Amino acid sequence: VQLQASGGGLVQAGGSLRLSCAASGRSFSSYHMGWFRQTPGKEREFVAAISWSGSGTVHADSVKGRFTISRDNAKNTVYLQMNSLKPEDTAVYYCAAGRVLVRAQDKYDYWGQGTQVTVSS
Repeated sequence: VQLQASGGGLVQAGGSLRLSCAASGRSFSSYHMGWFRQTPGKEREFVAAISWSGSGTVHADSVKGRFTISRDNAKNTVYLQMNSLKPEDTAVYYCAAGRVLVRAQDKYDYWGQGTQVTVSS
């Protein structure tokens, strides 16, 4: 599975962005998908994950109520809708695919290249 993240950019605090992660390969719908983010000097952290069917989701406490993960298996794409953005959400966001629906990044098998999100105050 190859993953291509997009949709990042510069937005003011309180604004919204929607990230997309397009996957190649016929097995996309069999993978759980996750979003992670990383800022310079910090470890990559879990943001959200969604089951292969889309019926199960989990969000980090720091984004719960503001971010929503979703997927469209017909389009081989997973999304991260980000609302009420804060400066502390500034990071490079990565999508990942794995066989287990977990927060632990070492359980994900495939990673996208990352897309930069910058939130100005």
